[in-house]
Amino acid sequence: MGFINFFTQNIGIDLGTSNTLVYVNDKGIIVNEPSVVAINVNTNTVRAVGNDAKYMLDRTPKTINAIRPLQNGVIADFEITSAMIKYFINKSLNNRRFMKSNIVICVPVGVTSIERRAVEEVAYDSGAKKVKLVEEPMAAAIGAGLLVHEAVGNMIIDIGGGTTEIAIVSLGGIVVSDSLRIAGDDIDANIKEYIKLKYKMEIGLVSAENIKKVIGNASNEFYNKEKAKVKKDKAESDESGEVDINESKKETNQMEIRGRDIVSGLPISISITSDEIRTAIIETVNSIVGAIKRVLERTPPELAADLYENGIYLTGGGALLKGLDIYIEKETGLKVHVADNPLECVALGAGKICENM
Repeated sequence: MGFINFFTQNIGIDLGTSNTLVYVNDKGIIVNEPSVVAINVNTNTVRAVGNDAKYMLDRTPKTINAIRPLQNGVIADFEITSAMIKYFINKSLNNRRFMKSNIVICVPVGVTSIERRAVEEVAYDSGAKKVKLVEEPMAAAIGAGLLVHEAVGNMIIDIGGGTTEIAIVSLGGIVVSDSLRIAGDDIDANIKEYIKLKYKMEIGLVSAENIKKVIGNASNEFYNKEKAKVKKDKAESDESGEVDINESKKETNQMEIRGRDIVSGLPISISITSDEIRTAIIETVNSIVGAIKRVLERTPPELAADLYENGIYLTGGGALLKGLDIYIEKETGLKVHVADNPLECVALGAGKICENM
């Protein structure tokens, strides 16, 4: 039996629209790369996967097409997704192709039976020996360290690139849930469209994503707290005679961006503020908050009482949006916690599950 296990490895995969993370049993997260594949159009072969392929987005010649094979958390292109998973699995196992894998793959709550079957087929096509599908919010709750198997209600919100997963978990299962196909990619699109309409400037989605990470925000209270913190740190540094070299960086709420002028077609540069970005994305943020409220309305009274005490936990890349926790807290009246390592929670949860397969 030990000889057989030597050639079998348990793997947990967070197959996300924006990023794919691979957890290998006893080793942790080995792969964390963008879910992007670059294809040579002439030969129909894979040119690059992951980080290398993402760098090619909006920069490729006509012979190369850099695409995301997953849309809104589900497979849009079977063959390319299969090639991508094979690449990530081989990379995580150091290209030991003789090894077979028991795979745990996380999927959105709202996927159909056809979409679930597509994920299973991709996994088996990638060389899996056994496949188990797990709902993303459950994996995220486990990865965030919540006590999901106890008779206590916990609310988990996983905001990824293609979907926002909202769930109330208790006794090892999901009691109430909603899967919203609005998430981080929509925020990027909002920023891109806002700049196009207001400044007549075209930027790529990669640039829009960078703007989101630097000055994207859901509440100006975040910057008010940052400024108060800077003033406190400055006062303390003045007393101690030390200078905070990061002071100007902490107060940054605007950035310079570059793109193409729609009218002249020439490269231009503009300065944009955090207030403008908040205006650009607030409609998408409100859609997510609306879905949270709908789930809370369907939550049984006893579990609702637990949520009042335990609060809400945010995971996924969207949890890193500045001030989002403050905004949700203000709209729901519940305490909001951003999980440790929110980007890795789903993969860590899948890893814990695969360790006990």
